[in-house]
Amino acid sequence: MGIDIGRTAPDFTLDGSDGSDAGRRPYALSDYRGQVVVLVFYPGDNTPVCTRQLNAYSEDIEAFREVGAQVLALSPQSVASHDEFSRNQGGFGFPLLADVDKAVGEAYGILGPLGFYRRSVFVIDAEGIVRWSHRAVAGLTFRPTTELVEAVKSAS
Repeated sequence: MGIDIGRTAPDFTLDGSDGSDAGRRPYALSDYRGQVVVLVFYPGDNTPVCTRQLNAYSEDIEAFREVGAQVLALSPQSVASHDEFSRNQGGFGFPLLADVDKAVGEAYGILGPLGFYRRSVFVIDAEGIVRWSHRAVAGLTFRPTTELVEAVKSAS
């Protein structure tokens, strides 16, 4: 189950934060129509692999910007949890969105058998079509920035 390549990405609006006062607001996928979006589903704030993953993408944010991609990271924790996580890490280069009821995770087919988020990434083109996806079976590793940037280039 989940979203196939070539299908329209399910739209959503979630509360989120980019670490700034102005950035603590609702974020809608449709707000980014016209540019490629890298949608990163991660299991949890302040967990070892997720922390490494989001820090790696943040350190490489210029590589995403160079190919015109907006990174959005989603997990089931609250905005308050995201703000604390972001502060503890010195900030991230993209907003963290709160899918507290896991409805977006469910729409994208990334929930595991016990309802936990599977580490997953979707590249959505400027028209809102899913062009690339990866769903981890065991989320002990994550896709490197170079792989995601290549997926963005091919989606552009």
